[in-house]
Amino acid sequence: MNKRARRDRTAAPAGAAGARCTVTVCRGCCCGTPVKVPRLDHDAQLADLRTALAGVAMVRRTDCLDACERANVIVIQPSAEGRKAGGRPVWLGAVNDPGAAADITAWVEGGGPGLAEPPGVLDLYTFQPSRRVRHELED
Repeated sequence: MNKRARRDRTAAPAGAAGARCTVTVCRGCCCGTPVKVPRLDHDAQLADLRTALAGVAMVRRTDCLDACERANVIVIQPSAEGRKAGGRPVWLGAVNDPGAAADITAWVEGGGPGLAEPPGVLDLYTFQPSRRVRHELED
């Protein structure tokens, strides 16, 4: 088997990359340490999201998102299809409950922003960061 055949066999289905949400998890500052949220296993939460959303969404760890007043920030960015349907990034702060991660997973599996309504409980975590911070993530 040549390199191209191996790559094609393990690649995602055609168009899948544009059809997937991106889940950005803040972990490079206070969000990723027990300083602000001492009873949360930050590494386990990230690993659980990556496992639960494997093949469904890209989960990426980032350094500080500059929303430290809401430690443990997760941003759900819509897929290309979701953005065409009007979806915009959704910022969630203080995501310290394991149930919230399960709600995020269910929503993203259903299509995420623009394609599926988020579980109502996520309203408790939703916030709007400053325009400057939003702009930096979207670039």
